[in-house]
Amino acid sequence: MKKDLDRLMEERGLDAAVLSGSIEGNPNMVYMLSGAHVSGGTVIKKRGEEPVFLHSPIERDEAKASGLELINTIKYDFMSILREKGDPLEAQIEFHRRVYAELGVQGRVGYYGTSDQGRAHVFLSKLDQELPDIQVQGEFDEGLFEVARATKDADEVVMIKEVARLTAEVMTATMDFVRGHRVEDETLMTDDGTPLTIGMVHKHIGRLLAERRMEDPGGVIFAIARDAGVPHSRGTPEDPLRLGQTIIYDLFPRKANGYHFDCTRTFCLGYAPPEVEKTYQEVKQCVDTVIDAVKVGLEARSLQQLTCEFFEDLGHATVGSDSKVEEGYVHSIGHGLGLAVHEEPWFTDAPSNDRLLEPGHVFTVEPGLYYPDSGGYGVRIEDVVWIDEQGEVHNLTDVPYQLVLEMS
Repeated sequence: MKKDLDRLMEERGLDAAVLSGSIEGNPNMVYMLSGAHVSGGTVIKKRGEEPVFLHSPIERDEAKASGLELINTIKYDFMSILREKGDPLEAQIEFHRRVYAELGVQGRVGYYGTSDQGRAHVFLSKLDQELPDIQVQGEFDEGLFEVARATKDADEVVMIKEVARLTAEVMTATMDFVRGHRVEDETLMTDDGTPLTIGMVHKHIGRLLAERRMEDPGGVIFAIARDAGVPHSRGTPEDPLRLGQTIIYDLFPRKANGYHFDCTRTFCLGYAPPEVEKTYQEVKQCVDTVIDAVKVGLEARSLQQLTCEFFEDLGHATVGSDSKVEEGYVHSIGHGLGLAVHEEPWFTDAPSNDRLLEPGHVFTVEPGLYYPDSGGYGVRIEDVVWIDEQGEVHNLTDVPYQLVLEMS
């Protein structure tokens, strides 16, 4: 949470943090600006002080929505600096020199945000060299703002719940749309006599999202048969929908530049083959087992270990025993969820992952079993859980578990 930033900065030995770049594709900036509709800018946070937002003069009104102390960059007249220096890099160094002098930024300064990697390297190296009062700091693993974002406050959870509600609406409406088609020779048909295809369903999902002012920057997963057995296959647009084949529907939308939700359901139309029904029940039991194990203070990686043990006891191969496995259980049990669809906490079973579950964590639980080549199917079920301030665990997902969708 934002209230943890000073503590996290102290733990990292940071005197200040500088976050910059466009707001698009930069969830840390969205987080610090509280959804203000600006194109970008720079947030400077000194330890023990409130953050300051340096914004463009043409966005001075929109910047007010950030709730931060504002500094209009026109004050420093960058164009005059550029004319004086004649070199864009030298001008940027001088601009930062003036800003840091006025705000009293010095000591160990962490840098965050979005920039071309080469450009960032050149700029930060030059800045470290030219400004003797600061020492440029970077972080490779758990970034300051990512760790702060990992725990959500009550207002954030309210926004996530709203996206959860809309996501459930879209998923239910999608299933109703599919079930509304007639069947010929076990293939769903449209009114014009052509098969209903994966591509047609994707377009319908897009309309449902747009009606609710939602967006899916990562793309919807709606995949059938073998494609359902490859976890991140979006589905082949030309594939027809047929009875008895597994369909994985994974929807992870967000409000514009806002919070995501993430839900997966697996279903078959009309009937399910016995091996799919058995696999489905095993995956559902795993979901329940993992959610039951969630508690404050638990090592996040232990949920991945639990999932691997659960599936291996049932005879399935897992990444716990073979990191190269491509059939069976082949991925992580979940991920944090918020302004990015994948964020802290992570559940990777690695010695370096010492993350403990905390109040405020919101994350997915999404075990799956995949047999694209040996069985031509895959099964995944995904719910989102939240640990509240009292340590109680809540399932935020309100989409029924239903393997077989009856056709009229």
